[in-house]
This record gives sequence, structure tokens and C-alpha cells, in this order.
Amino acid sequence: MWSSSVSSMFGCGALMAPIGRRNDGGLTIVCSSRPKKKATSHHMKTRPRKTQPWDINRKPTEYPPLPPLPPDFTVIIPASADSSVPPPPPST
Repeated sequence: MWSSSVSSMFGCGALMAPIGRRNDGGLTIVCSSRPKKKATSHHMKTRPRKTQPWDINRKPTEYPPLPPLPPDFTVIIPASADSSVPPPPPST
């Protein structure tokens, strides 16, 4: 009967982190010389951050209201209608 352990599977040592601090079950592989981040971790680490006060305090851009629709278009759902009720199908 073979006894497989983490160190024999990966050919290196593994550390067990205390439970509750990590979301991956506590297993950390320590043999990688250049570990790669997974997609979400990478994007969160390398996302652009606002560092200048003028950029941090900047308000969102306010655009002028859109012009009214031309008469060729028909509004099916008015802006004030409840979105939970679907509109009836158009009768042809």
C-alpha cells in the first residue's frame, strides 16, 4: 500500500497555515520559486489606485440629460414603471 503525502506528490515541503486565516484550506506550497497569482488576486493587486488628492476627491462626471426620442420610436416600459411586472406582448 502506497502512502502519499503532499511532500511526495509535489516533491517539496508544504506548510499548514492556521485555519481561519486563508480560504484555501490552509495548504501552502513552498517549493515554487516564482508563484503565479490567480486571475482575481492578480487584478486586485495590480489595479490602478488613486493616489493624488485631486483624483481621490474628484466627483463623477455630470452629463446633460438625453434629448427626447424621435416620434418613430415607441416607449414600451415607462421609466417610472415597476420593473418586476413584464409588459404585455405587442398585439399584431
